[in-house]
Amino acid sequence: MSREKVKTAQNAEEEQQQQPVKRRRIKAWTIIQWFLIPLLLVAALGGGLVVGYVILGKKELSDVLLWSTWKHVYDLVFAP
Repeated sequence: MSREKVKTAQNAEEEQQQQPVKRRRIKAWTIIQWFLIPLLLVAALGGGLVVGYVILGKKELSDVLLWSTWKHVYDLVFAP
């Protein structure tokens, strides 16, 4: 009976050595999640700023990128 245990232990070790190592592949959806979705969110934010400020607010496009513009908007919204 002890020989059978030794053989089964050896067989188990051989099977573990013969199994190929599974490599984890990066899927296309993972790349989309990490790069394309944040890029689209930033583009949507920029588009929303332009549409809201230029079209609805009837202001110049160059004013959208000025920090003082958005500081003024923040002060208007959160003024005491």
